[in-house]
Amino acid sequence: MGRVLTYRAGAVASLFFPPAGIPALVHSLRAQRLAEKGEIELAREHGEKARNWAWYSVGVGLTVYVVAALVGLLFANHGSVRVVYFAWSILTDGSAWHSMIKGFWINIQVFLIAEVIVLVWALFVAVVRLLPGPACRPLRFLATVYVDAFRAFPAILVVYIVGLGLPQANLPLVGHLSDMQYVIFALSLTYGAYVSEVYRAGIESIHWSQVAAARSLGLSYSQTMRFVVVPQAVRRVVPPLLNDFIGLQKDTAIISVIGVLDVVSRARFINNAKGSLTAYSMAALLFLMVTIPFTRWLEWLQNRRQARTQGGR
Repeated sequence: MGRVLTYRAGAVASLFFPPAGIPALVHSLRAQRLAEKGEIELAREHGEKARNWAWYSVGVGLTVYVVAALVGLLFANHGSVRVVYFAWSILTDGSAWHSMIKGFWINIQVFLIAEVIVLVWALFVAVVRLLPGPACRPLRFLATVYVDAFRAFPAILVVYIVGLGLPQANLPLVGHLSDMQYVIFALSLTYGAYVSEVYRAGIESIHWSQVAAARSLGLSYSQTMRFVVVPQAVRRVVPPLLNDFIGLQKDTAIISVIGVLDVVSRARFINNAKGSLTAYSMAALLFLMVTIPFTRWLEWLQNRRQARTQGGR
């Protein structure tokens, strides 16, 4: 007689969510009775059903309890959480939404401009870090110092240093920029360091034989990088690049620290006027409306690339 798994322990444990736990226990008991009668195939079938219902209890049960806890939190203490974070009078205030959207447009502009700058600047830094030969060692050293330094500095600290320090220093070319230009410069410096490492990983992932083949055809080092290595590397690192840009889009929320009237600054003004934190929830919703579609698109790109890779094997 073959062995039959009744999953009794899992079925008993799943009773913490009765709608799925009870069927799990019933199938487990039936599997045991059928096994004792020698009906092995039916016993295994009910054992598998017991296991499935036990997993339903974990997945559905935890989801139900978490949602119930969140709903209970909203109505706890006479609905104080709902009043503080989701005051209906502010959520339905058209002028508040108009002000928030106007500020959020500044965040979007900063994100889009900084993204373009980062794409170009980070690729340049990555290429410099990979320049061959002893003559380029000082350049490689400078690029490495930049990357290590700006990956270590918190983004908000860079915004303070650039946005408040450069105007006071009154340096040529960068001493008389607008606040928006300063935050774009600061975020470009910070994310340029991160994205350059993504580019470098993509470039180094290209097999050396492709470089050797290009050089054997008479291409120079710069031509090899331009026509052979970089195009392939960029295609490979598109998903991680987009992941970094999701972080960049969210980090535009820190630009308010130097006085830019973005969505966070406007939310603070509304909250101070209304005595609530609802405007911060509204700002979070605006970021959510941009980030979630961007994230789903990133997952679609990753799945498409994975499907192509598997299809080519």
